[in-house]
Amino acid sequence: MSEQELDQNNQGFNIEIPEELANGVYSNLAIVMNSQSEFVLDFIRLLPGTQAAKVQSRVIMTPDNLKRFVRVLQGNINAYEQQIAPIILPEDMQQAGGNDFGQGQA
Repeated sequence: MSEQELDQNNQGFNIEIPEELANGVYSNLAIVMNSQSEFVLDFIRLLPGTQAAKVQSRVIMTPDNLKRFVRVLQGNINAYEQQIAPIILPEDMQQAGGNDFGQGQA
């Protein structure tokens, strides 16, 4: 489902964002867990040089809604890469035999 299709499906209601959520949160690590009926996405901020990390946000989604979300997200990534620049991950470079950037997580 494209972003345009989502916009067409959501034309019947307004979405408001509370002021305390408007700035968002920064996350540089995500952990995904699932059961048969739901996916749990924990978004974490891991600071360099620290051993402790804190979950900044937790999102729980049904499998079908998560799959729709992944499709929309992939569409946005594709558009970004076409308009701005390809996103090259260090782990993709290693698989292709490129530079060794070390291991990391996203």
